[in-house]
Amino acid sequence: MQQEPWPVGDIPDRVVLAIGRGLVHRLAVGTKKVSGDAFGDIFAQAVRGYHKAGSLGLGDVMLGKTVWSVKTIKSNKPHHQTSVRLVSGRASPDYSAGISDSKADVAKTGHTVLSIWNARVSEIRNEHSDVRLVVLLRNMETLAFCMFEQPIAIFPPADYSWTLNKRNNLEGHEKTDGSHVFTWQPHGAQFTIIRSVPGSARRFKVRKRPDPIDAQKILDAVGFEDSWIVIGDESTES
Repeated sequence: MQQEPWPVGDIPDRVVLAIGRGLVHRLAVGTKKVSGDAFGDIFAQAVRGYHKAGSLGLGDVMLGKTVWSVKTIKSNKPHHQTSVRLVSGRASPDYSAGISDSKADVAKTGHTVLSIWNARVSEIRNEHSDVRLVVLLRNMETLAFCMFEQPIAIFPPADYSWTLNKRNNLEGHEKTDGSHVFTWQPHGAQFTIIRSVPGSARRFKVRKRPDPIDAQKILDAVGFEDSWIVIGDESTES
């Protein structure tokens, strides 16, 4: 039986180094931004897994029975940020529970939103016994980064209370301490989870920004010739 890659939250040095290597590679080929799919590619290579690019669910990168939901967000100070807001898909209670007015009973709407999330988690757990979240906080100007990993959990709806904020979005709060954990936007049905950056987060920095490699040098390295390009419709191909 295949073992999990490492204990959840204990990202090893080899993976951090591989992530840094992937970021430097993107800089070297002239790419200044790192999208979610780009980080998915980098992370998949680092763990030697498979990246399901463009995934709309929770399963972005897979390795045996382990699956990661991969997120990256901009941060002015990745090494000092204490929490993150992660857009975690859309949840439509009108479609799932026939709730036409989401503000009429915010407790019921919030309960339904969490039920939709929980159903997605349960569904992916049927395929993967180990379901995780990995987040990269990035500043591509200072080249400072912070990466952390957490298990993806089911949230018992009874543990949270719901209110409307000033923007008429629903906010979910833990009943025990009142902390703000969720935001759900009626317009667009966007569901956001607020997560604390754990003490186990791996902080790192790229000390040297590489000069971008000239595009012609890359073309020469792969032996590119103008004959590779066929101008016209497919009928002109030999």
